[in-house]
Amino acid sequence: MTELLEKADQFVLDLFKKQLDEKYVYHNYTHTKRVVKSTLEIIEGSQIEVKHKLPLLLAAWLHDTGYIKGCDGHEKESVAIATQFMDENNVDSETQDIVRGLILATKFDLEPETELQEMLRDADSSHFAKDYFEETSELLRQELRIVGINNYSSAEWRDENIRMLTKKHKYYSDYAVKNWNKSKDENLLSLLKAKKKDRKKRKKEKLKVDLKNMSPERSIQTLFRVTLRNHIKLSDIADTKANILLSVNAIIISLALANLIPKLESVSNRHLIIPTLILILFSVASIVLSIMSTRPNVTSGEFTQDQIDKRQVNLLFFGNFHKVPFDKFKDAMNQIINEKDYVYESLLRDLHLLGIVLNRKYKLLRLTYTIFMTGIIVSVIAFIWAFASLDMQSVEIITGSIPVSL
Repeated sequence: MTELLEKADQFVLDLFKKQLDEKYVYHNYTHTKRVVKSTLEIIEGSQIEVKHKLPLLLAAWLHDTGYIKGCDGHEKESVAIATQFMDENNVDSETQDIVRGLILATKFDLEPETELQEMLRDADSSHFAKDYFEETSELLRQELRIVGINNYSSAEWRDENIRMLTKKHKYYSDYAVKNWNKSKDENLLSLLKAKKKDRKKRKKEKLKVDLKNMSPERSIQTLFRVTLRNHIKLSDIADTKANILLSVNAIIISLALANLIPKLESVSNRHLIIPTLILILFSVASIVLSIMSTRPNVTSGEFTQDQIDKRQVNLLFFGNFHKVPFDKFKDAMNQIINEKDYVYESLLRDLHLLGIVLNRKYKLLRLTYTIFMTGIIVSVIAFIWAFASLDMQSVEIITGSIPVSL
């Protein structure tokens, strides 16, 4: 028996390797070997006559060989191929009859009539209860698509599998019912959980789309959000630049006070007085302008009800309400919130006032940079002129053009 089954194994392997179309990614040698393994599992867990083991395993090996001719009517083709194989290997007629009946019983819409047919049917669908169920299920979906039978989407295929496990399929043999139904139910539960999760996801996406469609002013809100954020970022940049100028000029003045001014008392350094004063004066001017560009304006922190009614106050800026009691501020904000056009008007007012502040900052900042640059250039020129004048005086003393007092 073992020798014949080994021949059947090699026969199916060679047959599929040479003649099976590659589009059959599920009904191939791997599937056949899994069916044989499941058949052995059922045999070992069941009490059947020894003489029935051979036909059952032969049928497991040969039941899908008809796929080399196509999927339509493959059971009959499998019977023909199995008969030829058994004739060539001198299998007795009784065994051949059992094998042929078993192969025909694998047709899914037929009810098995014997215990052996039940076993083979259960082995052929054992993947429903195995940990490789998801893998084999996807291979079968792809095979149906490639062959042109049906092109299921992932969701449709999941629903088809749920329908198969709940309404169409059942295990027949005692062994399969006892040992595989639990695993089958676990795989079904995984499908149901995935379906529920996918339903929630679709519902959430639909809600997002509905909310987007319900809010035609979304683009307006985005406009305000982006514009206000850009203006605030520009204000931060301006403050950073002013702080840099402030720090640089403070360092220049510190160095001048520490190193240059104490040396100006010496007669030999009198020529550096004017360049040093120029450098310090321009640095001081730069510091003053930097402070002015970052100095906050003091506001009253109060508003009147008349200003709210006439929409003359910007409640989005803290400087206009920091002294107002909370209840009054809440009433004023509720008045704004309850009127959509008032909300947008407040945003526009806030944006406009922010633009005015930015204009002032950048004007002062530009002036500061100009003065700083001018001061550096004039100071350098003054230092060059001072040193050049000193060198000229030294030359005149050496040549006698200027009398030297003894």
